[in-house]
Amino acid sequence: MSVLRSADEVREAEFGPTAKGEVDADMVAVAETIMERRKGSFDPATFRDRYQDALRELVDSKLNGTARAPREVAEPPKVINLMEALKRSPAKEAEGEGAKAKRAKAPDRRQPALLMPVSGGREKRRQKTAEPATEPAPATAPKRRRKA
Repeated sequence: MSVLRSADEVREAEFGPTAKGEVDADMVAVAETIMERRKGSFDPATFRDRYQDALRELVDSKLNGTARAPREVAEPPKVINLMEALKRSPAKEAEGEGAKAKRAKAPDRRQPALLMPVSGGREKRRQKTAEPATEPAPATAPKRRRKA
């Protein structure tokens, strides 16, 4: 976190203190540019202090004894409690409400132009497993060879 350096590793700062009254010309130019961009005409007659107007209206209504209607405040958006939402989610799935129906078979996304026509396939393998075995299984187990 902190590194101690020896005196020969530390170099002097390349900037020195400026004399009193001396200002960097570049900084003055930047300040003048900012001031020119922000400069505009201000007409106090067009300025309305909304806070002061609302305060004056409130004081006048209190002095006259009239009830002032409260201002309508926009309703803040509802905050979702994530823990409650997570707890409800498994409960819905258990009830079957959130569970999806049997998942449909995904479409074949392979590129048909690159598939090679090969006879046979899954259908033949399925037929072989469905048919009973025609060859009887050997009654004796095959003999093992002894290691030499």
